[in-house]
Amino acid sequence: MDFLHSVSGMNNASGRSMIRRDEHQNQQASNPDGYSMIAPPPPRVSVIIPARNAEATIIPTLDSIFAQDYEGPIEVIVADGSETPAMSELVRQSHPSVKLIPNPERTLVPGANTAFQAATGDIMVRCDAHTTLPPGYVGRAVETLERTGAANVGGRQLAVGTTPFERTVAMAMTTPLGAGGARHRLGGQEGVADTAYLGVFSPETLEEMGGGYANLAGNEDYEFNYRLRKHGKVVWFDPELVVHYRPRGTFWALARQYFNYGRGKSAVVMMHPGSLRPRQLAAPGLALGLAAGLVLALAGFPWLLAALMLAYVSTLAVGAAVVGFRRRDAAAVLLPMVMATMHLSWGIGFFIPSPRYSGHS
Repeated sequence: MDFLHSVSGMNNASGRSMIRRDEHQNQQASNPDGYSMIAPPPPRVSVIIPARNAEATIIPTLDSIFAQDYEGPIEVIVADGSETPAMSELVRQSHPSVKLIPNPERTLVPGANTAFQAATGDIMVRCDAHTTLPPGYVGRAVETLERTGAANVGGRQLAVGTTPFERTVAMAMTTPLGAGGARHRLGGQEGVADTAYLGVFSPETLEEMGGGYANLAGNEDYEFNYRLRKHGKVVWFDPELVVHYRPRGTFWALARQYFNYGRGKSAVVMMHPGSLRPRQLAAPGLALGLAAGLVLALAGFPWLLAALMLAYVSTLAVGAAVVGFRRRDAAAVLLPMVMATMHLSWGIGFFIPSPRYSGHS
């Protein structure tokens, strides 16, 4: 697997963390009663944002980070994979303290891994250019990481749309019919989890896992967390960590996003067969069933495809009606088409694994 091994950067960050702890230990040693006269300073935090052509969303993201009430220092690193300089210029004008680094490969994983290497913090906080963080997010994340002893901590992705289409996608992402049983989208009890949305972890943890994410088209976070669990480490879900997420704004962007999710999941299953969950076969099963129904229809058995389509469309229509009634939002009228786009794009992508794949233990 193609990784960016950031040993030098990770060692620097690890060294800084050790220096901070050693300073506190020296303070304790200098006190004959064994008590520290000065509390240790809060860990330094590096917020990592891989972004591409995110002119429409990056400023609210940065505003939310700089509005954090965290007592320790925060550095913000944006790995820019845009085709034009527009986003970088916008970031420089609005938040000149942001560390901008180029991402010539333009995709998420190389950008994130390059940003990890450039980070100087004691704790890494992954962020997305389509998200905003509530004021207490960083402080709560650091506290949860230290309180639980987990290797990685994440919370809930709360989809919030601004346009009618985005609101429809947000509805789909926060209902079982659209999101399956994903706890990071539907919520749930705090505790051990399979994966963590975005993620908060130390440079030491990242270095132990090879220095970065697996170079996949999608699902790189799930693969990272699977490796953590495989090595006996804990991944923790904290429902109090709520990240506001702005969904894609067009059918094409949504289809491309979920197609890459499916490709990434397929690559992860090839790498780690034991990572597959039964619910994750629903979308590939649907795509395969419709394809088989089409073949049978061409062979003279159209009723099979008609029956499958009727059952699927009826399920989507009933689900959309229930959600629309509960949410009191007319945007639910698009819900069947939005959920079908998500399901079929993910399902088709599952049969076309990411080409950026090779094995990793």
